[in-house]
Amino acid sequence: MRILVLGGYGLIGAEICRTFLKAGHEVAGLARTPNLAARLLPQIDWHHGDMRQMLKKEDWEHLVSDVDIVVNAAGALQDGLIDDLEAVHHLAIKACLIACEESGVARFVQISATGASREAATPFMRTKAAGDDAVMAASMDWVILRPGLVLAPTAYGGTALLRLLAAVPYIQPLIMADRKMQTVHVNEVTEATLMASEGRIPSGADIDLVEEESQSLATLVAGMRSWLGFEPAKMQINLPRWLGNVISKGADLFGLMGWRSPLRSNALQVLEGHVTGDPGLWQSISGRHCRSFQETLASMPSTTQERWFSKLALMLPALVGVLSLFWIMTGVIALAQMQAAADVLADSGTSALQAQFLAATGAILDIGLGMAILIRPWARRACLGMVLLTLVYLASATILVPDLWFDPLGSLLKAVPALMLALITRSLLTER
Repeated sequence: MRILVLGGYGLIGAEICRTFLKAGHEVAGLARTPNLAARLLPQIDWHHGDMRQMLKKEDWEHLVSDVDIVVNAAGALQDGLIDDLEAVHHLAIKACLIACEESGVARFVQISATGASREAATPFMRTKAAGDDAVMAASMDWVILRPGLVLAPTAYGGTALLRLLAAVPYIQPLIMADRKMQTVHVNEVTEATLMASEGRIPSGADIDLVEEESQSLATLVAGMRSWLGFEPAKMQINLPRWLGNVISKGADLFGLMGWRSPLRSNALQVLEGHVTGDPGLWQSISGRHCRSFQETLASMPSTTQERWFSKLALMLPALVGVLSLFWIMTGVIALAQMQAAADVLADSGTSALQAQFLAATGAILDIGLGMAILIRPWARRACLGMVLLTLVYLASATILVPDLWFDPLGSLLKAVPALMLALITRSLLTER
């Protein structure tokens, strides 16, 4: 069969694609970054598409005209600069279904979420439910799978949040530590998707994919901490809900600039309502149980890479913040003390006007880069700009005022670690 996977480069979507390939199916994938996806999964026929803009059946006809099955693994946690929940979860799916029906696609498999409901507290759950309703209203065969908290070797979303929390040294800060969740290994989601696509799950099935027992957030984080090989926390600090609201509102603000923090308000609201489901239907259809949280961790031993990720993910917001503040303040101070900045070039042979022009230009570029790194789609390029501009500064200073290398305050020497910090941050800003 030829199967189209929407969101084929996502956490779940990529594993679904690999599972289909192993089963001998022909796989096509839809992704917003198909070039990168093609380098990592070259066996897949990748198509570029932004589901925020694919709201008419005509946008889908060329994609579904030659496929047998469509699997929707696309999703977003919260509205932001690069996400639109209503478009991705509902309107694009509705348009895709119309195109599927007209093209004769045999079955549509929807990856939804436990707790998705029109009456849910969060836009994430409400828009997921709207998409589910569109699937259930379709005239074609369909299956809906509702995973709980998906755990995978790859860290993204909820999995990344657990690892980030587990990496906090010495203490364990938690909000709503008693909230209950049921987990599922990503391989069990992909196996269920394969079964649904191959017709081994009856049409019209609406299945929760969760372990039997629920776990508290405190238990999950402690288990993740042990799995990563970190020392147990000396003490657990239960933060008040109002402080969680403050943190999530700050994360929401950065979400408007394209940052997909797992601490945004939608995530906390989902957690507040618990993340649980009923494993009974899956057990009766498949004859198997989803692995427990402990069994999932035991099936994917952690390595140095997981420990590095957890610690560096915890540090990334601080690195971006430090770089932004450093470059903005450097520019502001230079503009505020323009004459002093120009005087540095006085012995280089440049005129006073030229020195002031160079100092002002550098200051404006500094401020621009410091602001640009705060915009997620620009952040990696801003880091590269910081590296290149620092090299220009160092080369120019070496030619014009070489004595600055021997400045007792190390004005040029300090630029070297700042350059390295920008390089490291740029590397960490690769999402997947």
